[in-house]
Amino acid sequence: MRENRENTEFSSGGERCDAWLYRPESDDDGAPTPVIVMAHGLGGTKAMHLDAYAQRFTAAGYACLVFDYRHFGDSAGLPRQLLSVPRQLADWEAAIAFARSLPGIDADRVVTWGTSFGGGHSLTMAARDHRLAAAIAQCPFTDGLASALAVNPFTSVRVTCAAVRDLIGAARGAAPRYLPSAARPGVPSFMSAYDALPGITALGAEDADFDNRITARSAFDVLFYAPGRHTKDIRCPVYVALCDPDTVAPNRTAERQTSRASGAEVHTYPVGHFDIYFGEHFDRAVSDYLAFLRRHVPVAT
Repeated sequence: MRENRENTEFSSGGERCDAWLYRPESDDDGAPTPVIVMAHGLGGTKAMHLDAYAQRFTAAGYACLVFDYRHFGDSAGLPRQLLSVPRQLADWEAAIAFARSLPGIDADRVVTWGTSFGGGHSLTMAARDHRLAAAIAQCPFTDGLASALAVNPFTSVRVTCAAVRDLIGAARGAAPRYLPSAARPGVPSFMSAYDALPGITALGAEDADFDNRITARSAFDVLFYAPGRHTKDIRCPVYVALCDPDTVAPNRTAERQTSRASGAEVHTYPVGHFDIYFGEHFDRAVSDYLAFLRRHVPVAT
């Protein structure tokens, strides 16, 4: 376990959400610390490289609360691997409320950070919670229909059929039907771009328990979720890191939608959706996030 990381948990919808809490070494000087609430993307867990981000933020003086959604990772919730947008947004709200309640945390300097599908959630939280100090969205999912149109139509039809069968089965009390969260092109899955399976595999290598499945019925939650349509309601500063080309979250749509936020700083990185998590691309992005945080949510000195 990292020395500055402790296991914790909070309740959302009456169920347990597992989390990691990071505190900077210099948070004992009496000044309350700003906190970054963090979660992953489609089917992702906190063990999939989020520690690397949190360590960098903590080293710069920020506390971090990194959590798993219900039904995923170390959190509770049945059936497993169920992606429900309303439940995940409720988990974000519960995580933010929990972070604000922690001793030594500045409740008025809470930042949301999300990546991919979680990047869309970060934007949604910024549009809903005007008390947030700032938001960061990395390669954010902003429009389900735009993402669906980027997929081979034949593959989309097969995913939809599987989702319908799973919904009907759920109504009858049957066991869930699953689709891969990522698979090779042409295979019915939530992500079937050429770089999706290698990208998820690289991230999942850090989580020995990673389950590359999502309930098929969740496809409808993904299709009809469009956080980018509400960015005009965001009042806090927001940093948007787009990838180009992005095979999972179309960056042209995301750029158009996120630019509507009055305090948006939209930057495009010439890398793929999964490249930004590693190596020099990761270093550059995190350095930019920290520069943004120092401008808008500086650590007290």
